[in-house]
Amino acid sequence: MRIGIDLGGTKIEVVVLDEDGHERHRRRAATPQGDYEATLAAIVALVADAEAAVCCRCSVGIGTPGSRSPVDGRMRNANSTCLNGRPLLEDLERRLARPVRMANDADCLAVSEAVDGAGAGMRVVFAVILGTGVGGGIAFDGRVWSGANGVAGEWGHNPLPSPNDSDRPLPRCYCGRFGCIETYLSGTGMAADHRAQGGDALDARAIVAAAAAGDAGCERTLQRYEVRLARSLAGVINLLDPEVIVLGGGLSNVARFTRTVPRLWAPDVFSDRIDTRLAVSRHGDSSGVRGAAWLWRIGEFRG
Repeated sequence: MRIGIDLGGTKIEVVVLDEDGHERHRRRAATPQGDYEATLAAIVALVADAEAAVCCRCSVGIGTPGSRSPVDGRMRNANSTCLNGRPLLEDLERRLARPVRMANDADCLAVSEAVDGAGAGMRVVFAVILGTGVGGGIAFDGRVWSGANGVAGEWGHNPLPSPNDSDRPLPRCYCGRFGCIETYLSGTGMAADHRAQGGDALDARAIVAAAAAGDAGCERTLQRYEVRLARSLAGVINLLDPEVIVLGGGLSNVARFTRTVPRLWAPDVFSDRIDTRLAVSRHGDSSGVRGAAWLWRIGEFRG
């Protein structure tokens, strides 16, 4: 059996999958805030609890914010800042006394959906997280593609393509750059854009609900968002040409995106026919933790 761990900023989730991908155990615990050692201890305790529940020793895969540096293997770019600069993988392997596989949380989403989700049976899957931030991950043949520098799929920190007057001035991103895709397509980016255009101080969820109820200002905000999302994903298609793009994160629940965005991306895709599908994550909030478990395949772990 395989254990998957989703290490989030507020919660740590653990799932155990059997050889057919059926869930045998699931548990969540609060993430210790700002405490690296306590976070390690919480993960180890959740693994022990899971193995006791299924009565066997399991492989362990973990999805994390940020990624491992190819220079020294230490964590970087994690919004859970207590992880940054720490040898998380090595520390977990030492405490769990076994090899552990680790990937970015968006990579885990991509693997989950490629194995038995919205991209099942497809060779190239690009997964998008639209939430507090904007992440991306790539799966080739059901395996993570992290790239030479460990940043494959990080489309959120590319500049928004072809900015026009409604996109200016370019907002500053926390990474220090201006006009990153994340500053427009995150939930906070949508809310900031709405305020900048004279709207009330609403969060993304409220904007979506008000647009559905007929509010004209919120509808215009959502339309601007859809155009920006389409332009940004057209760039992904031109570069990677995936068979499917899978949406995850809180904003993936906006059902209209899968209808409107493919119509809007056509002018920016360098092809006379576009077969790439836009789909919503089949496993929803559980996809990332399932993908962490799928980092190990049947027969690979010898315990």
